[in-house]
Amino acid sequence: PQWRTLGALAALWIFVLAWFTIGARACYRPMPTAIFIALVIVCTGAGTAFSPSLATMQAISYPLVWVFVARMRNAIIANVLLALAVGGGFLISLGTSEAALTQIIVTLALSLGFSMAMGLWISRVFDLSTERQELIERLQAAQGQLESLHRDAGATAERERLAREIHDTIAQRLTGIVLLAQRAQGEFASGGAALGDQLALLESGARDALAETRSLVAATASANLVDGGVAAALERLGERFTRETEVKVTVTITGTAAMDRDAEVVVLRCAQEGLANVRKHARARTASVTLKVTGSTASLTVADDGVGFDTSAASSGFGLAGLHERLTLVGGSLAMTSRATGTSLVATLPLAGQSVPFDSPRERNDATAAEPRAVAEPGATPPVPNDSKNRSAVPAGIEAPTSVGKLKKRSEVTP
Repeated sequence: PQWRTLGALAALWIFVLAWFTIGARACYRPMPTAIFIALVIVCTGAGTAFSPSLATMQAISYPLVWVFVARMRNAIIANVLLALAVGGGFLISLGTSEAALTQIIVTLALSLGFSMAMGLWISRVFDLSTERQELIERLQAAQGQLESLHRDAGATAERERLAREIHDTIAQRLTGIVLLAQRAQGEFASGGAALGDQLALLESGARDALAETRSLVAATASANLVDGGVAAALERLGERFTRETEVKVTVTITGTAAMDRDAEVVVLRCAQEGLANVRKHARARTASVTLKVTGSTASLTVADDGVGFDTSAASSGFGLAGLHERLTLVGGSLAMTSRATGTSLVATLPLAGQSVPFDSPRERNDATAAEPRAVAEPGATPPVPNDSKNRSAVPAGIEAPTSVGKLKKRSEVTP
């Protein structure tokens, strides 16, 4: 009948009009979505009631329900209501005969079953995709934080490395220059003939400080390791220390051929720091630097016969703390013992390779056999700083003996 055709066309046009007026702007908005889905269900059921062929509108209506309804439970309810509406339309258009009922049941079962299966599967895929997207975003945020932390850690490590290098090289050279300048002033005031030697040492110290500065700027390990490795560097260090302080230094080296460059730098810095403490605080007459490489371990010992100190006292200096940190970075350790008759510093570090011993230990003794003379003129205040704070403590983590001999105050000990 014509009225059925007109009714079917009216239901179809309302469906289309609902899409353009409400559906296009209703996605995930609760009230417009509810109105639009209600119109979809009514139009689909009404169209089927006027014409059974309009049951094909289910192919559009079911996906619209899954797309527009946000919650899973509401989407399932809307699917069931749509199926009931289509079933009601079939009953009106086809009647209630046995054949019609069979057709209706089969059609509704297939349509609703396929819609539920596809809708649940696609919804699950969408949920998993959303979770993965959130995980990716969190991972990217975590990676950004890690990059920032790594940059900060790298900058901090570089600052600490530069601080250690400056302290172990330039600062010690400048300290030596200051002490040599004080000696030169004493020689000048007394009209001594050794003023020229003092000025030559000053020039040599300044040149060494300049070389260390250039080496640090060029990011090289050490200017002293260019020729002869750590053995020659320790020899030069001992000779220079003797010339500058008149403290007789003995250097003994056994087995360094297999040491890599990094290990050589650590050993040299330990020796420099040990002798720097001897220069500034110990008031010693003799000192020794002993390097021994056995198997995969290197051991450096710096000992003196000066005044001892209390290893349990607090320290405000950077030298020993920086030395301990330098050894810790390479897996080494620092041990220190001190008595009233002298101090011994032992630095131990692992090596990557095996040592190749020399034919015989090498020793370097001071060229002069004379007794060491005082730094300043008789009756004058010695130019060596009488500050025991920087050398009077061992940083946390450095091994020290629990029993320390009875110590004298530095002011009570004559050099």
